[in-house]
Amino acid sequence: MSKFLSFIFLVPSFLSFGQSDSTFIRTVYNEALSHGHAYEDLRSLCKDIGARITGSAEAEMAIQWGKRKMESYNFDKVYLQEIQVPHWERGTTEAGWIKYSDGSMSKVNLLALGGSIGTNGLMEAEVIEFSSLEELKNLKSDKTTKGKIVFINQPMDEQQINTFKAYGGCWPMRGLGAIEAAQHGAKAVLIRSLGLPVDEHPHTGGMYYTDTVQKIPAAALSTLDAEKLSTSLKKEKVQFVLEMDCRDYPDKTSYNVIGELKGSENPNNIITFGGHLDSWDTGEGAHDDGAGIVHCMEALRILKTMDYQPKNTLRLVFFMNEENGNRGGKGYAEWAKEQTHEKHIAAVESDRGGFAPRGFSCDGSEEQVLFLQSLEKHFSQYDLHVFEKGYGGVDIGPLKTQFEEIPLFGFVPDSQRYFDFHHAPSDVFENVNKRELELGCAAIASFLYLLDQNL
Repeated sequence: MSKFLSFIFLVPSFLSFGQSDSTFIRTVYNEALSHGHAYEDLRSLCKDIGARITGSAEAEMAIQWGKRKMESYNFDKVYLQEIQVPHWERGTTEAGWIKYSDGSMSKVNLLALGGSIGTNGLMEAEVIEFSSLEELKNLKSDKTTKGKIVFINQPMDEQQINTFKAYGGCWPMRGLGAIEAAQHGAKAVLIRSLGLPVDEHPHTGGMYYTDTVQKIPAAALSTLDAEKLSTSLKKEKVQFVLEMDCRDYPDKTSYNVIGELKGSENPNNIITFGGHLDSWDTGEGAHDDGAGIVHCMEALRILKTMDYQPKNTLRLVFFMNEENGNRGGKGYAEWAKEQTHEKHIAAVESDRGGFAPRGFSCDGSEEQVLFLQSLEKHFSQYDLHVFEKGYGGVDIGPLKTQFEEIPLFGFVPDSQRYFDFHHAPSDVFENVNKRELELGCAAIASFLYLLDQNL
């Protein structure tokens, strides 16, 4: 560990915070709750721009929206960082039907997984159900799956209190299901949506292919339709009819949007914070990650409004392409490394929805986690209690490869409702609570202030 970071993080017990810190933080919360811009900014992003899948016209308009917003708040510097991004489109709306042995049919709600190939017209085949990806992997013979449509019906674990742990337990089904099903000769793969409620909203999300295995179409059924299909399969053999018109296009030029408040004492010391500007092309990307975008922009606006002069440079980044490639996060980290005069001392990300704040997690050393825990006392009256070792975020993650000792901090809101909306048509502005969103903005602004004062 460098001498600089050793001094910062090896002596958290010696840090002292005066009364001025609590007064400052109280003022931050007052500004966010009584004069906040976050809710209106989120409304504008969701309604004036809409869903923002990488490579789309909406993503391009979101870049313009973000730059204009930052400029309107008079940040010291606002600029774009060019990157190359993938461009995938789902095309004509997907369609799917359960076809019973008597010839009757039942239409289902489904979405192609991001990056999937299309079906090249209507595809029909018998459905074979598996309770998990592991059950499919352990299949001894391909006779039951060859030429069929594999259906992986693994529900998220409702007994997990932290719903992100439940999500992590099911993610391989979505990410790797097409590869595993194709290896067993399947024509396509269907998965149960990664969502906790049993409802009609399918949840999309990224998935992978490999060059050594044939690509097959991949789609997610709503949890309600997954249960309907599973119930039917217990009674009889059924066929599934599927049509998807997905397609890939050449990479496109896009941008991360960046705004800064310049450090007054250590301008070359950078604290990066932000979320991702892109979203999936269903719903409006309100919680994922419109909320994170406005959390961080509002945090910087509040500090600017309070005439706060940071010691270190506070750099706000709207990352592009987190959902299907993380080109924005990787490109930013590589670009940051090239700025040889810069020293990256911390990074913060908000990408877990606009729900009531619960605290912050730290992807860092034991000493860095102890430093995070030393900040808890400032937040107890604001109902924040999670200050622990954990995850930083997808967008800021690549900074670890370029700056090994950098601590990555993740904003932690309440997780109970996040997977009601994640990657689903229901992720719309109306499902974000104004006060909870504003409390998150205040928490992040206060956290940035404490980082800046003590790093």
